[in-house]
Amino acid sequence: MDWKMKYEKWKSKLGLDENTKKELESYQNDEKYLEDSFYKNLEFGTGGMRGEIGPGTNRMNIYTIRKAAQGMADFIKQAGETACENGVVIAHDNRRMSKEFALETACTFGANGIHAYLFKELRPTPELSFAVRKLQTHSGVMITASHNPPEYNGFKVYGDDGGQLVPEDADRLIFMVDAVEDELEVKTADPATLEEQGLLTWVLEDLDDAYDEELASVIVDRNIVREIGKDISIVFTPLHGAAQVPMMRAFDSNGFKNIHVVEEQAKPDTEFSTVRSPNPEEKDAFELAINLGEKVNADILIATDPDGDRVGLACKDHDGNYQVLSGNQTGALMLDYLLMKKQEKNELPENGAVIKTIVTSELGRTIASSYGVETLDVLTGFKFIGEKIRQFETSGEFTFLFGYEESFGYLIKPFVRDKDAIQAALVSAELAAYYKKQNLTVYDGLQNMYEKYGYYFEDLSSFVFKGKEGAEKIQRIMEEFRNDSKQGNLSDNVENVEDYQTNKKYYLKNDRIEDIHLPSSNVLKMRLTDGSWYCLRPSGTEPKIKCYFGVTGSSQKDAMNKLESLKEAVLVKIEAI
Repeated sequence: MDWKMKYEKWKSKLGLDENTKKELESYQNDEKYLEDSFYKNLEFGTGGMRGEIGPGTNRMNIYTIRKAAQGMADFIKQAGETACENGVVIAHDNRRMSKEFALETACTFGANGIHAYLFKELRPTPELSFAVRKLQTHSGVMITASHNPPEYNGFKVYGDDGGQLVPEDADRLIFMVDAVEDELEVKTADPATLEEQGLLTWVLEDLDDAYDEELASVIVDRNIVREIGKDISIVFTPLHGAAQVPMMRAFDSNGFKNIHVVEEQAKPDTEFSTVRSPNPEEKDAFELAINLGEKVNADILIATDPDGDRVGLACKDHDGNYQVLSGNQTGALMLDYLLMKKQEKNELPENGAVIKTIVTSELGRTIASSYGVETLDVLTGFKFIGEKIRQFETSGEFTFLFGYEESFGYLIKPFVRDKDAIQAALVSAELAAYYKKQNLTVYDGLQNMYEKYGYYFEDLSSFVFKGKEGAEKIQRIMEEFRNDSKQGNLSDNVENVEDYQTNKKYYLKNDRIEDIHLPSSNVLKMRLTDGSWYCLRPSGTEPKIKCYFGVTGSSQKDAMNKLESLKEAVLVKIEAI
C-alpha cells in the first residue's frame, strides 16, 4: 500500500480521534510532510520505538502506540496466564503526549486481559526499572525519547529483571509488533472499567518510598556525608525533565542539604525551552547551572537528562572556571572512589567485577585492576550490562560492583537494571564531599587520578551520510577497514583488530585468532601497540558512523599529542573512502 492510500485510509476512518483528524486536515496541502508521515511504518527495534510526534504510520501517535502495545500484549500472552496476571508497569516522562501515550498503552493491555500498573505522575526511567522488579511484573514500558528534541517521543520496553530486552527476546517482540496489521483497528478499553475489573492499578507513593529506601544503600561512607553533606554546595538541574522530585528527595533524605536548583529548568517543560539540547553530554546544557554555580560558589554542578537515566558533572578547575567532565572522567572518578571505600571497609569481594562497554575508556580497567577487580567489556548499550548482572546472579561467577558507559550512563547498585542518574548523582555528591574534607576539589581528584593511573584521554567523531548513497558509503568505510585488517594494510603499530561482526580478535603480527564471546555487531576496534585504540561503529538508528578514540600518555601533553595524531590518521583515511 503506497503512502497516499494509507493517508486516505486514515482520513476516512470512522471514529478517528478528533486531534488526529484535525492534524491531518492541517497538513492536507503539504504533500512532502504527508509522504514522510505515511511512506513506511515507524520501526520497532531492539529497544522499542522512537520517532517524531504526529499523525501517520511513521509517527508517534495514539494509533502507533496502540500497535506497539498490542504486539507487546501478544508477546506477553504467549508467555502464559501468569505473565498476564503479573502484568506490566508503565511510566512516562515530561514530553509532549507522554501522559496520554502511557494511558493508551495501559488501556490496550487491559483490553487484552493484561494487568497494567500505571504511574500517576511522571517519574524517571530508573524508577520504572526498579518498579518492574519491585512489583514483579512480566514487563515494563517507559514512554520517553530520552534527550531527543522536543518533537520526539518513544516507547521503551523492559523485561522481568528490570533490564531492557536482550536480543533474542527483542527479536520475538519485534516480530509480534510487526504482525499487527492495522493500527487503526487495535482494541482498547475504558480506564474506569479496567479499574473496576482490577486490570488497571495506579501507582506512585509506595514505589517512591521503596526506591528512596534502596537509594540510601548507594552511600558508601555515611560519616563523610554526616560531616560534610550539609555544607557542600551543589547546583542541580533536571533540564526540565522527570528527575526533579526523586532527586531532591534523595538529596534531602541522604544528608545533602545545601542544594541550589536551577529554577528556570526545575519544572517539566515539553519544549525544553532554556536549552538547545536537553542532554548533559552537551556543554551548552550547563550554561544556566554554571551561572548559578558562580553565584553560590558551588562545589559541584549536577545535571540529569529528561528521563533521569544519564547524569553530567561540572567542577571548578585550578583557574576557578567550571569544566564539564566527560562521561569517561565521571565514571572513572566514581569507580575509583567506590572501590577505594570498599577496600577501606574490607567490603571488596574476591570475585568483584566492573562492566563497561567496548567504547568506554580503558582507564576504568586500570583502576579496577589496581584493586584486584576484574573488568568485563560488553557491546554498546546498557542492556548488555543488565544482561551480565543477570548472568552473575545465576552463575555466581562474579559480584557486580559498578557498570558504566562513556555516554554518561552509570549504575552503582543493581536494584535498578538500567543506567540510573539518581544513584550516580548521590555518589557524585558524596565523592565531592570526600574531596572537600581534604580541602580538595573534584577537579583536584581528577588530576590526582591521572597522575596515579596515567593520562587516559578519549574523543568521538561522528559522520552523517544521508540517503541511499550515505548508507552505501558507511558500508564501504567498514569494508575498507575490514579488508585492510585482513590484508595487513593497517599502520605498523596496530597490534590487533577486534571484529565484532565475526566475533574474532585478529593479532596482526603472528596471525593468531581469538574468539570474542559477545553478540554479533557491525563494529571494529583496533588496538595499537602503545595502548591507544580506535573503534568504528555505524549507528543502528541514524545515517551516521561514529569513530571513538582512546589513548594513554605519561603527561597531559603527551596524551593530547597522541590523541590528535591518532584522530588525524584515522579521519584522513575515512574521508578518502
